[in-house]
Amino acid sequence: MAGIGFALRKLMRHKDYLGVVRAYSYAGIIGAGPWVISILGVILLGFLSLNHVFPPRLISEFQTSVTYLIASSLIFSGVWQLAFTRYVADRIFDREHDRVLPNVNGLLVVAMACAFALAALAALFLFANTGVVYRLLMTTLFSLLTGIWVVAVMLTGLKHYRAIVISFAVAYGVMLGIGLLMRPYGLIGLLVAFLLGQCLLFAGLLGAVTRDYPSPNLLAFDFLKRGRMYPSLLACGFLYNAAIWADKFVFWFTPDTSQPVIGPLRASAIYDLPIFLAYLAIIPGMAVFLMRVETDFVEYYDRFYEGVREGASLSYIRNMRNGMVTSAKTGIFDIIKLQSLTTILAFVVGPSVLRALGISLLYVPLFKIDVVGASLQVALMGILNIFFYLDRRARVVALTAIFFGLNLGLSILSTDLGLYFYGYGFSVSLLVSVLVGLVWLDRDMEAVEYQTFMLQPWTH
Repeated sequence: MAGIGFALRKLMRHKDYLGVVRAYSYAGIIGAGPWVISILGVILLGFLSLNHVFPPRLISEFQTSVTYLIASSLIFSGVWQLAFTRYVADRIFDREHDRVLPNVNGLLVVAMACAFALAALAALFLFANTGVVYRLLMTTLFSLLTGIWVVAVMLTGLKHYRAIVISFAVAYGVMLGIGLLMRPYGLIGLLVAFLLGQCLLFAGLLGAVTRDYPSPNLLAFDFLKRGRMYPSLLACGFLYNAAIWADKFVFWFTPDTSQPVIGPLRASAIYDLPIFLAYLAIIPGMAVFLMRVETDFVEYYDRFYEGVREGASLSYIRNMRNGMVTSAKTGIFDIIKLQSLTTILAFVVGPSVLRALGISLLYVPLFKIDVVGASLQVALMGILNIFFYLDRRARVVALTAIFFGLNLGLSILSTDLGLYFYGYGFSVSLLVSVLVGLVWLDRDMEAVEYQTFMLQPWTH
């Protein structure tokens, strides 16, 4: 589990600029790679199909369909993502490695079967005016993506970053290649290419689990037993994913900001492109996030809790606690500082980039506020990650609930107020969440020794 930290620390041993650049570049690719690959893969396939798919609206139908699939499957699978990752981490901590693979397979059976049933009902009643092949592909893809997110988040939690990035790169590369060949078949051809790419991605992720956690058993449902998965993690997994997409759904289903695309699916031409381009600005923050957490903070964190478990001296425990607190605060503020610089740079070069892509400069104000929101989201991820390490699950549930409630409510308000307020619901909700998170994190860090010792299951 500490492999990524060792790799980053090894790169950082070279104190010259080249060593630092290599370390942060590696962290950026590992941290933001899957996000960037996914976004660029789908956009690039649509762009390369412009002169080959007729009528052109089929490209919009493809990109809209994929966006809804990703959004809905992330929200649906969010219920299991974090809770099951914690279950697997507990099994590894208890040295029950042989239980990982069969329970992963068990969860995939449950989650993907539920997803298929839900998608089949939606295809039957909500997509009645679309073709049978389209409905079958959408149902299959929703079930498959649900399985992918469960395994991908679990591997992320266990720090198998390299396997995730390689799987995403290969899968989306293959999808792009097949998509170019399938362009003459229009929407169905592009969806088939996307399906084949996701099948390869699913196989790669599940292969990493099979390789690293071999087991004589194939299937188990131990995770369903009472007390095996925490309700708080079930809640915050769902709330976090729902919060991220809340503003998008508001703009998609507000008549004044969207238009119908295919079946019940709608898209917002004015909102979608700026927000997805803004997410490309998270790469620097993700690099710092991964570097700080996986090197300085984790090193002190491990030593602190190892000292508590093994009865180290009070002075040693206090020194490790001070190092952990300092590294956590430094990491969060480094993310904020770097993303602030990235935001300023995006403000400066944003108009030129949009002009080069042939996008109207009317999108510039919305692009700027979305960049601010995306940067704040990286900071919130850092705060939530520290809370997870401290096992402060109630804090995470509260923060994700604040983010979800504010993003939904303020986004609805922004659509009522008009064009100049678009995007502010997303950014303001994240600003409030980050500020509240920082206050809570400061309090918990000051009391980390007390909380740690008071929560120990002491025996007499």
